[in-house]
Amino acid sequence: MKPVCLVIGAGAGIGGNVARRFARAGYHACLCRRSDEDGLNAMVEGIENEGGSASGFLLNAVEEGSIEARVAAIESDIGPIEVLVYNLGAQIGDRALADTSYKAFEMGWRLGTFGLFRVASVVCPTMENRGKGTILVTSATAAVRGNGGQHSHAAAMAGRRMLCQTLNAEFSSKGIHVVHIVIDGAVDAPDTLGKMLGPERFQQLRETRGLEHDGLLLPGEIAETYFHLAQQHRSAWTFEIDMRAFSDKPWWNG
Repeated sequence: MKPVCLVIGAGAGIGGNVARRFARAGYHACLCRRSDEDGLNAMVEGIENEGGSASGFLLNAVEEGSIEARVAAIESDIGPIEVLVYNLGAQIGDRALADTSYKAFEMGWRLGTFGLFRVASVVCPTMENRGKGTILVTSATAAVRGNGGQHSHAAAMAGRRMLCQTLNAEFSSKGIHVVHIVIDGAVDAPDTLGKMLGPERFQQLRETRGLEHDGLLLPGEIAETYFHLAQQHRSAWTFEIDMRAFSDKPWWNG
């Protein structure tokens, strides 16, 4: 039975590439995303065509009991979850306070913080029983710096960061490696940045900053860092790391 890498938020950018990297290393990759079943199936097929092992599941992470049921089914039917990648975004867009409804603000929290709490509540006990496990949490610049128009996102990401700290404080001594990963820059991902900008502006950005310019974070290279973090010896665990393209200013100088 292969160890499982569960990716919640498996789009064509970071999530899908991380799943692919772990599958290449012998893990069974379980990819979960909210919609686009065709895209999900294509990612699973791509992993299998490379000789890897993968499964894909549509998952509405906001729905009550959905995360918990999926984790239980994977543990029962596929194998032990050794690596959890929580990669759900919580960006609702750039909105002034007056334009941020209660519902929109709460949605950021549900995706950014509560969803992580829910999945940790079900994977941490089993990881603790096995004496090992890794939880890799994708985060954003908003976790460490609040900007105008980012009320929901900054609150959600800062909450995500603090939750990672508390999980680390409780479970690191029990063999569970928790990592908070700050993506401090634009990622060359068609289904996140591409959707936000639209296809025309996204392609213009790729041509001016991305591609051979290396000015956008490349999902395949990000995935290499995720894999490295999961392989670290427990005598030298990383808790927090930030990544950006070489030409970008870091968040503290932005």
